[in-house]
Amino acid sequence: MKKNIAVIEGDGIGPEVTRQSIRVLNTLAETYGHEFEFTYCLMGADAIDKTGNPLPDETIEVCLNSDAILFGAIGHPKYDNDPTAKVRPEQGLLKLRKSLQLFANLRPVTTYPALHYLSPLKPKAIDGVDFVIFRELTGGIYFGKKETSPEGNWAIDECTYSQEEIERIAHLAFQTAQRRKKKLTLVDKANVLETSRLWRKFVQAMASQYSDVQVDYLFVDNAAMQIILNPKQFDVILTENMFGDIISDEASVITGSLGLLPSASIGKGSALFEPIHGSYPQAAGKDIANPLGSILSTALLLEHLNLNTEAMLVREAVNWSLQNGFVTKDIDPVNFYFTSTIGELICDYVSGKIPGSIKQENIELRKSTII
Repeated sequence: MKKNIAVIEGDGIGPEVTRQSIRVLNTLAETYGHEFEFTYCLMGADAIDKTGNPLPDETIEVCLNSDAILFGAIGHPKYDNDPTAKVRPEQGLLKLRKSLQLFANLRPVTTYPALHYLSPLKPKAIDGVDFVIFRELTGGIYFGKKETSPEGNWAIDECTYSQEEIERIAHLAFQTAQRRKKKLTLVDKANVLETSRLWRKFVQAMASQYSDVQVDYLFVDNAAMQIILNPKQFDVILTENMFGDIISDEASVITGSLGLLPSASIGKGSALFEPIHGSYPQAAGKDIANPLGSILSTALLLEHLNLNTEAMLVREAVNWSLQNGFVTKDIDPVNFYFTSTIGELICDYVSGKIPGSIKQENIELRKSTII
């Protein structure tokens, strides 16, 4: 299989973690006979520094003509700490989502027994947690009309949604629920907001098309509480843009490390894959960042390309790494491994060089290697 992949390394630790994902993809290509062609693009603070534009037109063009996009992270203190900055790195990401019509953000939340001790929740509460959040990505208050009075004493952020915007992500969420545990939870604020009542109206109407899926409804404040009290109750969570932004960050701490969580942004054509962590500029260039969120995002990318066996192997490699204590400084500040070392170990696992990952064809040929 030959695929074209756009690579946006971004800012801070973005380049370091993304390079480990590239290593994994190259190893899989060599192992399974694929060909991945990578085209590197600019976005964020790096793009502003080099071009004055947080998202150059060339980047949009490359992404539109790629089979998938692998993205690192975005943001820099010189913009974060300057509220007067007119051009900001985040503008590039928002524009890219809009330009590529990336309307659905998927954030899987999975816990690992080896890291239960790091979670702020008790192990019995998080054992077996496995759910995915579907966040609408191109509508709502983030993209609505914005206005501040000339005197600067009042402001407006408008929140709007349409039937089309709601239904297209709801279909994806329902279809995913059908492949999982057949349960979908709509998170809204329908007791207060008209837009939430619109969400509930159309999701209720669509439910009859997915009669095998149980549909629940939670107000966002209750949902935030339930994610802490009993996260195991969830399978697929569907929600609008701002609510999804908030509860997905809340859910991310359940795993014990922000560096472990992947995400996918899906549109009508292109799809973008990125870890949910920020650019973490304090760690940039030190080879200490956790690359597993990026590598797990690569597993989502592989699934998007219908390379399900390869995706499963990547997840198996990550689980093996965690179980055996091959972790970065964010997980174990004393006995830790470098970013590049973790990447190398994952590559060794997926290529069959480590016991437990021996490929079946090598067993048949009596070529399996024990180290």
